Amino acid sequence: MDPAARVVRALWPGGCALAWRLGGRPQPLLPTQSRAGFAGAAGGPSPVAAARKGSPRLLGAAALALGGALGLYHTARWHLRAQDLHAERSAAQLSLSSRLQLTLYQYKTCPFCSKVRALLDFHALPYQVVEVNPVRRAEIKFSSYRKVPILVAQEGESSQQLNDSSVIISALKTYLVSGQPLEEIITYYPAMKAVNEQGKEVTEFGNKYWLMLNEKEAQQVYGGKEARTEEMKWRQWADDWLVHLIFPNVYRTPTEALASFDYIVREGKFGAVEGAVAKYMGAAAMYLISKRLKSRHRLQDNVREDLYEAADKWVAAVGKDRPFMGGQKPNLADLAVYGVLRVMEGLDAFDDLMQHTHIQPWYLRVERAITEASPAH
Repeated sequence: MDPAARVVRALWPGGCALAWRLGGRPQPLLPTQSRAGFAGAAGGPSPVAAARKGSPRLLGAAALALGGALGLYHTARWHLRAQDLHAERSAAQLSLSSRLQLTLYQYKTCPFCSKVRALLDFHALPYQVVEVNPVRRAEIKFSSYRKVPILVAQEGESSQQLNDSSVIISALKTYLVSGQPLEEIITYYPAMKAVNEQGKEVTEFGNKYWLMLNEKEAQQVYGGKEARTEEMKWRQWADDWLVHLIFPNVYRTPTEALASFDYIVREGKFGAVEGAVAKYMGAAAMYLISKRLKSRHRLQDNVREDLYEAADKWVAAVGKDRPFMGGQKPNLADLAVYGVLRVMEGLDAFDDLMQHTHIQPWYLRVERAITEASPAH
């Protein structure tokens, strides 16, 4: 198989797939503080007496004072709660990082790998990155599972290999919350052989959107069954639908396909000859393949419209009353959607997405949350 064909095969959406870019500049979403001031009076009739006399001025002053006090109270409470959450998370992360050494095998421009990095960075978990050459894949020759991401977790003398981005995310989050041995946790996500629509045998994983928690732990994470169900639903949506919109959009035209492969070559692990072949022949091949994927997924003639609709559907699901789907902090669905979208950053598709949808404020909030949690990444 020639290098261009192998690159195309390596970058197919099921394997880890696509190719793009990361980064951003988030903005905080702080609680609205009451603008009411404090009011008081020395001497004079009591509020009760004033009320009996029908004095609206003192009643207004009392209301303003109460409003100001409540505003300060809720603001202070929000900040204290944020500090408590940070302390709780830091303690869990310290325990994990002291026991585990994490190595992520990836393609930097792969959306599935980007999802895993979003989780690791949000929880400030130290990890090493091994960039895999998409042609030779010699870096993962130790593994019979030939897709990325692969996460290897070394705990003392024991080493565990975690495959599939959603399994990696669920297993690590379960470990952070419950403290169960990772060796035990990964048995909850069994690998199963299946045949896809093209008649090809593929590996699927059971329970991959579930966190394996007891009732108390689940209550701590979610607060209720509805939040858990919602998170699982949108994590699966990111894998089953959103990812498949990225590929046709970044290879929509020959110019966009060439720009995408230019980024792949610069950020990936290619030799000089491989890079030159991949940039031009790979871009041409991916442009043609993107048309087949457009038909397979029944996308509109202008695939941007599908991307825009998906982004606004996500924003509507988050709603206006919470900064993240997870409430005051990103949950696994927030991190999954963010991880998928950020691989387009720096390309025309990303700029169009920010301009023509309502997703940018949410996107920047998630980016800031990750940056504040793990500034080194």
